[in-house]
Parts: sequence; C-alpha cells; structure tokens
Amino acid sequence: MAAQRETVDDPTVADTRYGTVRGTTEGGVAVWRGIAYAEQPLGDRRFLAPSPPVPWPGVREAIEHGPLPPQGRSFVGGGRDDPKIRDEACLTLTVWSPDPTAALPVMVWIPGGAFVYGAGQLQLYNGSRLARNGDVVVVNVTYRLGVFGGFELGDLGSGFDDNLALRDQIAALQWVRDNIGAFGGDPERVTVFGESAGATSVLALLASPLARGLFTRAIAQSPALPLIADRETRARQAHEFVARLGVPVGDLKSLPQRRLRRAAGQLQAESAAQTPTLAYGLTHGVDSLPRHPIDAARVAAVSPTPLIIGTNTHEASMFAWGKPPMLPTTQPGVDAFFARTAPDAKDRVLAAYPDFPRRRALVAIGSDAMFGAPTWAFTDAYAAHAPTYAYRFDHAAWSLRLLGLGATHGSEIVHVQHSYGSYLGRKIHPLGRRVQPAVGRRMQRTWLDFATDQLGEEWPRYDAQRRRTRVIRSARDDTVADPDRVRRSAWQGLY
Repeated sequence: MAAQRETVDDPTVADTRYGTVRGTTEGGVAVWRGIAYAEQPLGDRRFLAPSPPVPWPGVREAIEHGPLPPQGRSFVGGGRDDPKIRDEACLTLTVWSPDPTAALPVMVWIPGGAFVYGAGQLQLYNGSRLARNGDVVVVNVTYRLGVFGGFELGDLGSGFDDNLALRDQIAALQWVRDNIGAFGGDPERVTVFGESAGATSVLALLASPLARGLFTRAIAQSPALPLIADRETRARQAHEFVARLGVPVGDLKSLPQRRLRRAAGQLQAESAAQTPTLAYGLTHGVDSLPRHPIDAARVAAVSPTPLIIGTNTHEASMFAWGKPPMLPTTQPGVDAFFARTAPDAKDRVLAAYPDFPRRRALVAIGSDAMFGAPTWAFTDAYAAHAPTYAYRFDHAAWSLRLLGLGATHGSEIVHVQHSYGSYLGRKIHPLGRRVQPAVGRRMQRTWLDFATDQLGEEWPRYDAQRRRTRVIRSARDDTVADPDRVRRSAWQGLY
C-alpha cells in the first residue's frame, strides 16, 4: 500500500491507456523519455504501418531516451549529450510538462533531416525551455527514417504500407489525443510544428485525411515540398530497389539493415542527379496522402487549420559548401535543374537574379528551388481557406556571418527552442546560454502566443493579394508586403 500511495502522489507518474510510466523532474519541468507510442516495427512489422503499443503491467520507467532511428552521423546530433544508440525499435516520444495536473496547450515537434537523419531526442530540440517559458506541454516525436520509413515501398504489395514516416507521425498524434491528459495537456489544443522534413510533414498532415482532427494549429519552418513525389515515381524506385538486392520481396523483412540501407543509399545518390525528386521522402497519390499539399490547398482538400509558415533568407548556403546535385547551387547544377524541370522558364527565372552566376545568386536560386518557391505557392493557395501567417527569417548570428552562411537552413531552431546549450546551438550562438539574443526571446514568445491562441494583431494575416509577411530581423520584426516579389513572380506557375 505504501508503494501505491507513493506512486499516486508522484507527479511524474502518468497513467496512459497502455500502462503507467514514471518520469523525472528537471529544472522544475516533469519529463518522460522513451515512451513507446506504437508497437515497435520489428520482425514481420518491418515496413508496416504502426499499430498501438501492447499494454504492460506495473510501472515502466521513462527516464532514458529510446534509440535513434538507423542513420549515419550528422552534425545536428553530434553533441556529447545526444543519444548514440540506433535501432529499428525507435517509435518513441518525449514529453515535457510544467504542471502534470493541469490542462495546458500542447506543442508536438516533428524533427527534420530530409527523412534520412534526425530524431526527437536530440538536444537541439530539447523542449524543456519551451514548456517552462510558455506553460505548455511539449511532445517530441521520433519516427522511422531512411529505408525503414522515408523510402517508399508501398507498391510492393501485402506487407508493405505507404508513407511510413507520415503514418508514424499520425500514430504519435493519436497517442497525444488519447493520453496527453495524463501529462497535463489538453488534447483539444494541439499545435503541430516542425522544420525542414518536419515542416514538409506538417503540410502533408494538413492534406492527409488520416490526420483530420488530431491537431488544431500548425507551424511549418522551412518546408521542402519537393521531397514529396508521385506514386508512380516511387513505385519504379521500389521495384528497382528490389531488383538491385536480387532477393524475393518477402526477404526484405529479414535482410540485415546494413544491406537495405546501402541499396537505398545508392538510389538516393542517383536520384539526386534527377533534381528535385529524391529517393527519400513522402508519396502522394495514396490513401494516406491523396494529393500533393500544394494541389490539395488549391482545391481546398486540406484541414483549415491556422498556420504559421516561412523560410530563411539563405536556406541553401550551408548545402552549397558540398555542391549537392539535389540543390542547384552551381552554374552546371542550375542548367541541369531547368533542363529537367522547366526549360522554357529558365531565362525568366534567372532574370530575377541579376548577380547570376555569382555565389550569392546561386545560393538564392538553390534556396528558392527547394524551399522558397514551393512554400510561396502553398501559402498563396492555403491562405484562401484558413488563417495563415507568413514569415521570413533574416537574422544571422555573427558566427554564421563570419562563415558566409547568413540565415541558413535550420538556424532559427535554436531561437524557437532556446536550445543554445546544444552542440549546434553553441556553434551558432556561443553566448546564447548566458545572454539570450533578442530575436530568440521574440520568436519563442510569438510561437507560444500562436499555440495558446494569443497572437496579436501586430502580425496580420497573409493573403494572396497583399502577401504581408513578418520579416524577423536581429533587433526587430517588421511587416512587409510581398518582400520577395521579384523572385516569387519569376517562379510563379512552376509549382
């Protein structure tokens, strides 16, 4: 009886639909790590859509993170405190709550990484400060990546489901709906937010009939919509994948993960030369995502959810260092991109970049091809159906300016999360742990105001006529009408 009373009185003990979990308290915020939101996709469950967890007896400890999805090394998760273990049994989430007895708004983070890298457990995405500063419950989701989640095999027949990464995210949102009340969250006030592939997923969730009713607000930071390809393209890729492995389809359930990852990686490298369709990403034309999000927005086949959406000024600058073929950031890359996608539009688009072929223009073209232009197209269409707030992130820390990167891809994350102490946060803002930059205080507050339905009139709604956009600068934010008008107009009609 004494043990039972201790459990009842412990605010870090939460009763979920599937069993009881015990977390811990850090910095005045309760945190639970490694909670399984689905049955782990092992054995015959490999390549299948997630199913609910198997209930467990007693109290399960939720102190340590679950494993990362199988992936290579990346600088995003290169910190000493970042988890290192990788395994297919990766369908877990982390919850931070400032008050487990309350009914607080909820923010669910979907991490990015091109559907190849990343996880919700990384310190860059630590939600404790967001939870404490905003009095919200924060949930970080880890979903399948690479060949196990971001590589489409749904056309191989029985035993292979489509859009596994997206289906994992939907399963996590269903878990939030059914269980977040036990952690102090209100399932009727859920904001889903993410960056890069995570933001791409947010827009896909808006267009997925399977995600209807699972969230009430959305934030998409630098979505990369060309990561979504049609079913026919993905089907050809899947059959080529099997042919290269030289095994019966059924054997994919038991092949060593290294062999699967190697074959998928080869297809990714080859697909990069066919920009912008990459081997990893989401698929439209299937039940889980009937239409590409841009097309869905144009025909009002989206959930009319209030949305913040935007991009960074120099999205492609970091990628341009390696001259990747999937981003046109070299003159041959630009020529090849337009030859494959829109040869008749090349001269018109390049006229919007008078510095071409200097590096500044090449970075801008790569940024717009992958991020800016498809985001402008989606925002124009979506704003006709739901409250929409557009931004452009211009702030660049001195460290990024010194490297010639500017407001590069992902550099806004530390300001939203206040994760200045993470490995990447220390690189971007070395003094951020001691003196939080003003842009971070403003940006986090704005995101929290949006999630708690307190966004003021100083950020006007976006519409396709005036295109009023919040430009986030180092010292202040300004509202500017159509700030990228020349470039946006040049790309219009290509997405």
